[in-house]
Amino acid sequence: MLIQPIDIFVYAWLVIAVLSAAYVAWDQFRGNPEPAVMKWGFVLVTLYMGPIGLLLYVMADKEPAPGTHEEFVKPLWKQGVGSTVHCVAGDATGIIVAAVITAMLGLSMWVDLIVEYTAGFLFGLLIFQALFMRKMMGGSYLENVKRSFLPELISMNCMMAGMAPVMVYLMMGRDMRAMWPGEPLFWVVMSIGIIAGFALAYPVNVWMVSRGMKHGLMTVRPDSSDSGEHNHSSSHASHQGSHGHGDMAQMNHDLAEQPSDHTSSQAKDGKAPAHSHTNSQHAGQHGEHHAGHGAPSVTRAQLTAVTFFSLFLLAAGMTLPAAFFNLRLSAEEVGGIIMPPGMIMTQETSAEAMRDMAAVDPRDVSAKYDLSQRGAHILEPRLENGVKVFDLDTSVIRWQILPKTFVNAYAFNGQVPGPTLRFRQGDRVRINVTNRLPETTTVHWHGLVLPNVMDGAAHVTQEPIKNGDIYRYEFTAVQSGTYFYHSHDHVDRQQTLGLYGALIIDPANPADTIPADHEYTLQLQEWLVRDGLTYPAMPMEGGMPNYFTINGRAYPSTDTIKMKVGETLKVRFIGSSSGFIHPMHIHGGPFVVVARDGETLPPSARFKADTINVGPGQRYDVIWTALKPGKWMIHCHILHHTTNNNVEHDGGGGLMMHIEVEGDPTT
Repeated sequence: MLIQPIDIFVYAWLVIAVLSAAYVAWDQFRGNPEPAVMKWGFVLVTLYMGPIGLLLYVMADKEPAPGTHEEFVKPLWKQGVGSTVHCVAGDATGIIVAAVITAMLGLSMWVDLIVEYTAGFLFGLLIFQALFMRKMMGGSYLENVKRSFLPELISMNCMMAGMAPVMVYLMMGRDMRAMWPGEPLFWVVMSIGIIAGFALAYPVNVWMVSRGMKHGLMTVRPDSSDSGEHNHSSSHASHQGSHGHGDMAQMNHDLAEQPSDHTSSQAKDGKAPAHSHTNSQHAGQHGEHHAGHGAPSVTRAQLTAVTFFSLFLLAAGMTLPAAFFNLRLSAEEVGGIIMPPGMIMTQETSAEAMRDMAAVDPRDVSAKYDLSQRGAHILEPRLENGVKVFDLDTSVIRWQILPKTFVNAYAFNGQVPGPTLRFRQGDRVRINVTNRLPETTTVHWHGLVLPNVMDGAAHVTQEPIKNGDIYRYEFTAVQSGTYFYHSHDHVDRQQTLGLYGALIIDPANPADTIPADHEYTLQLQEWLVRDGLTYPAMPMEGGMPNYFTINGRAYPSTDTIKMKVGETLKVRFIGSSSGFIHPMHIHGGPFVVVARDGETLPPSARFKADTINVGPGQRYDVIWTALKPGKWMIHCHILHHTTNNNVEHDGGGGLMMHIEVEGDPTT
C-alpha cells in the first residue's frame, strides 16, 4: 500500500535491487572467471546496493570479453572495489540479520547499533574472511582468523561509521516505518546505509590492497592442461590482486626487524606474476597455499594511525546521532509511525509523545465515507426495562470533508462527529461502547453529574477499553442542556481525530425549554493533513492545523440553514475542538446568549452579542432572529480558520456556513 510519496521510490528500488542481483548472479555463475566467494560477494552487495552494486560489477569485475578478465581487473581502484565488496558482503549480512533480531526483540537503538556492529564484524571475520577465504589464504582456520582480524577491524570500523548515522537519521526521523523489518522502507534504509558504509570503507580498502593487507579481485580458470584426479585451476592474479591478508603476527615480527620505510620489492615495482599456476582445492586441503607470501608493505606507524583513525570514525558515527535523536527508543515502541512535517523531536522526545502525535495509519481504516454521509445523526435508543440504551462503537474511517479532501479519522459509529445522543432529564441511560481502534480508549460525558466510576477518565476512574472490548456506562440524567461526549484516553490525539459527539438533554418540564423556530447544533474541529496522511492537530511546532470543520465538513461543503424573515434560530455552539479557541460570529444582527455550559441563564443574565469565544469544552446556546432576507454567514473570526489549507473557496473555507433567509426584502 502506498502511504507516502516516497513509497513509489521504495518499491521501485526494491524491484530494481532484486533484478540487479539476479542479473549479477546469472552472469557470475554463467562463466565470469572469479572465485566463488567473490561471485557471492558481488551478488549480495548488488542485492543490498541495487543498481549501484550492478554498476560496480559491470565497471570493475565483469569480464568484457573472453580471456580478458586478468587485464581488465588490474587497476588499483578496481582491486579496491573487490576488497570492499568482499568486506561489505560479509559485514552487511551480519548487520542486517542483527537489525532484524534486535527490532523483533524490542531492543533500544543504542543497543541495536552495538549488536549490529558486533554481528557484522564477527560474521565478516569468522565467515566471509577466515572461512570462505581459507583455500586462498592457506593455513588453519584459526590462523586465518588471526591474519584477517586487523584488516577486517579497520574495514568494518569505516563501514559502520558510515552506516550508523545514516541509518539512525533515516530510521528515527519523520518516517519511522524504517525501524520495523516488516516495512519495505526498512530495507531501503538499510540499503542506503550500506551504500554510505561502502563509500567510507572504500578508500581504506584501496590502501590495504595496495599495501598487501587484503585481497583484491582475482581470476580463476579451469586448467585444461591437467587431467589429474583433483579439480585443478589456474589462479591468474592481476595487479596487486595476488596480495593476501598477510600473517599479521609475522608482519609485526618483520616490521620490528626492518627499517620503517621498508617496502616489498613487489610493491615497489607494482607488478605481480601474471600467472600463478596452482591447484587451489589441493592447496587449501594441505594448508600450503598463500595468496601473498611476502610481508605486507606497511609500517607500524601507518598501521597504528589507520587503525586508530578508523576507531575514531566509528566512535563518531556511533555516538553523534545521540545528540539529535532519542536512541533509547526501540522499533517495538515507535516502529511504523510517521511524524508530522516540521515536528521538532529531540533526544528527550519520548515514545509516548511520538505515538500521540503520529499519523493515523491508513492501513487501519475500516470504511470510507464520501460527502453523502453526514455526521451527528440523532441516535435513537432502544428501551430495556425502562433504561434507554445506546450503542457506540469506535473505529478508524476515511472521512471526506471537501470534494477533494479526505481525513483518516477516529469515529463513533462511522461518522464525524459521532451520533447525537438526545434524551430527557430524569431518564436512566446505558451506553455500550465497543472499541475497534488500534489503541485503548474511554468515553467521558463532559459536564454531567454522574457516579465517579462512569466518568470515563482513563486510569483514574476506569481502566481503558481494549480493542474488541465493551464498556457499559450507565447513569441517570439529573441535568438538562447542551453537553457533549469525547474520548478521555490519549485525549489530545483521539478527540482531535474525531472521537466526540453532541449530548442534548431536554428539560423534564417542557416549559423550561427556550423555544425557537429552528435549531442547529454546531461542533467545531481542526485537522492536520499532509501528503494524504492525517495527524492530530495540536498548538505546537509541526502540529498546527490546516483544515477546519463544522460538523465534520469544511466550507463550502458545510450545511446551509434555511429560514424566513422573523423566525428564530437556536444555535448550540459546542467547543469540541481540543486545542484552539474560536470566536464565532453570526452576520445579519446580534444574537442573545441564553445558556452557557449546559446551564440556562436567567433572563436578567442574558445578553446580546454578535461574536462569542467558544473554547475547548465550552458550550453556548444562542438565539438569533432573522431580521433581513439574504445569505448570512456563521464563521470563526480567526480568519485563517476560514480557509482550506490556506486557500479560500467560494469566498471562504473551514469554519464557515450560511443561513439563507427568505422574505420580503423591504422588511
